[in-house]
Amino acid sequence: MSTRSSIGAAQLDRALGDWQQGRDVAYRSLAGSLRSLVLDGRVPVASRLPAERELSSVLGVSRTTIAAAYELLRDEGFLQSRRGAGSWTALPAGRPMPVAGLSPYPTDRGGVIDLGVAAMAAAEPWISTAMAAAVDELPCYTGTHGDFPAGLQVLRQAVADRYTRRGLPTVPEQIMVTNGATGAFSLLLRALVGPGDRIAVESPSYANALQAICLHGARPVPVPLERDGWPLDAWARTLREAGPTLAYVIPDFHNPTGLLMPDHQRRELVALARSAGTRLVVDETLAELLLEPGTVLPAPLAAYDRNGSVITIGSAGKTFWGGLRIGWIRAAPELIRRIAADRASLDVSSPVLEQLAVCRLLTECLPEVLEYQRARLRAQRDALVDAVRAELPDWTFRLPQGGLSLWVRTEEGGLGGSALASAAQGCGVWIGSGPRFGVDGMLERFVRLPFTQPAEVAREAVRRLVAARATAGSPEAPASQCALL
Repeated sequence: MSTRSSIGAAQLDRALGDWQQGRDVAYRSLAGSLRSLVLDGRVPVASRLPAERELSSVLGVSRTTIAAAYELLRDEGFLQSRRGAGSWTALPAGRPMPVAGLSPYPTDRGGVIDLGVAAMAAAEPWISTAMAAAVDELPCYTGTHGDFPAGLQVLRQAVADRYTRRGLPTVPEQIMVTNGATGAFSLLLRALVGPGDRIAVESPSYANALQAICLHGARPVPVPLERDGWPLDAWARTLREAGPTLAYVIPDFHNPTGLLMPDHQRRELVALARSAGTRLVVDETLAELLLEPGTVLPAPLAAYDRNGSVITIGSAGKTFWGGLRIGWIRAAPELIRRIAADRASLDVSSPVLEQLAVCRLLTECLPEVLEYQRARLRAQRDALVDAVRAELPDWTFRLPQGGLSLWVRTEEGGLGGSALASAAQGCGVWIGSGPRFGVDGMLERFVRLPFTQPAEVAREAVRRLVAARATAGSPEAPASQCALL
């Protein structure tokens, strides 16, 4: 088998983070953390691992510990070795390949509970109704070639009107329709960033955006979030000293923390970026998911920009349904024209049928859908919060005013996020460990728990997490044999 890449001992040390904090014996703890790195997608399948002697020196443990961990992973099917060729990561036969950090498992009452993806089921009946109406409209477009690099004009107009109603005057020429928000970010990276360029990011940040930055060859520069918001002194220092080409921020119900950036921080961050010559890329995919009635949302961050240097990413995925795969970019018209002209060599354009459906959802259904989605999320959030507080009282988190997830700090001295995520797999629940949302394996004390499942499913997920925590440290009851499955 040929390896796709290799990972050095120092790099693996950073990715492993606080792997010895669990209650398990050392080799099992190390094997569990390595397993989580593979299942999270942070160490790709078919990556060559460091030699036992080299890794033992860097980790400060005996070579026997490394050998035993590697042997356990080989027995489980997560490692393959050949004399003289080394060892490389693998997946057990029949296990689906992790893709971009997303869970490959379905959610069903008798099987795995998927808390690895912060996204809801479709808002019905609106999605199906909008798709049926889009089919009726489709003949108006089938006489064309069907490729619209900047998007259908009717959808560009609908998105522009939505920004205008939110206090940010916008014209269709400032909008480009993309294949989801991830597609929007990839197009921007391609147009604006070169290999080795620095991109300032929050820590934690959206896992798939961090992965996209690294795959593009750029260097993420983390700026830690504080419990109550964005430390602007740290942002000023990073923008001044690192000179990043871009800064990627999520000011509206931040993923994963749920934080909402207040007006004064928005104004100051835009001013800091302008002074440093750094473009701000603002991810607004969660901006509509306000859960606390009476809360006044700040204006979009781009409303504080006077020279058009703030670029905004939006999406229908979190508000309506991720399966639509429709997102957009709001930027200066000249940048929109440039990206659209270069798009042919990447993905050409977005599907016409889904664009027509999203247009109808935005123009005819949005108030009803938002009321439904917010009520659903509020009930699911409260059920998850109550369950965590009752079953795992040592875990701490800040109650988010909106968004889709809790950012939870696990108890001191207990399992790290990677070890807990690995143990949870054996108990039938998939969660995102903290390091997925950080740079260089940081944030090991955290996990993300989306409140995107019905209340009873959320309560069952917490019960399984309790069992995972209890079994992970016991050699007699490894997580893979959790009694709940």
